Amino acid sequence: MAVPDYQSLMLPVLRVVAKKEISVPDLVEFISDNLHLSEEDRQQRLPSGQMTTISNRVQWAGTYMVKAGLLERPGRGMLKITSAGVDVLNENPERIDIKYLEKYDSFKDFRVKQKGKDEEVSSVKASNSNIQRTPEDIIGQAYNGFEQSTRDDLLEQILKSSPRFFERLILDVFQAMGYGGRGEIIHFGKSGDGGIDGIINEDPLGLEKIYLQAKRYAHENKINIDQIRSFAGSLDEQGARKGIFVTTSSFVASAYEYAKRSPKSLILIDGEELSKLMYEYDVGVRVVQTIKLKKPDIDYFEEL
Repeated sequence: MAVPDYQSLMLPVLRVVAKKEISVPDLVEFISDNLHLSEEDRQQRLPSGQMTTISNRVQWAGTYMVKAGLLERPGRGMLKITSAGVDVLNENPERIDIKYLEKYDSFKDFRVKQKGKDEEVSSVKASNSNIQRTPEDIIGQAYNGFEQSTRDDLLEQILKSSPRFFERLILDVFQAMGYGGRGEIIHFGKSGDGGIDGIINEDPLGLEKIYLQAKRYAHENKINIDQIRSFAGSLDEQGARKGIFVTTSSFVASAYEYAKRSPKSLILIDGEELSKLMYEYDVGVRVVQTIKLKKPDIDYFEEL
């Protein structure tokens, strides 16, 4: 099953903590076992990569119930049920969610502060699309949307660029990834159809070579299996066992299958992957804004 949203985890979390005071890591493991989450679901991470999704959502489920007074934190990273939490379980509710917690004044006060001090309490109720997600989920989705928009713009700019600029771009991307430092990127030349060919030396002596071919094609002009088959054959001529084929368009499914089955090491990079690499390695982009998210440093307070 997929990882439930944090509101769906509130009641399970309260029931587990009701049995004993528990650490958050143990709670996450206990909840994961109870939900029979697969290893893939347990390892799924937030867009930031800093935390697993299940851990993030369990923690927010706990945080909101702490704000409502159903749980308390007796020590660092620990959760304990309160008398109010016991009363809730005695009522045997079918579900605990934001709407349920809003009957507690402490939680309503928390939500008002969360939304902004000048807003009315009535404005605290979030939209249906946001209420199911943690703040990190919302930030992550917004970041992903911004990244995708930027990557789309990158591809558009590439297709508008000249062949000479495209050649430099491909060089810049692979150099940013670390190629051309230990070895060299050499023998670049136009392939005759708006693309380029080249050899990447992985070591200074050129003992290990990667044959590179790049095509600046429009989105609808997909690379077919015959082109990849021909590319694989060219590796022998270039004295290479590895090959990277880059296109601004995409590949047909059979091309991917051929590359996967080939005894040679073939990497296919389509327009989406190329724009992703440019974004990741800061090629053709610049930082326009930096936002720092901060939480209390528990170690600092324990040292006082």
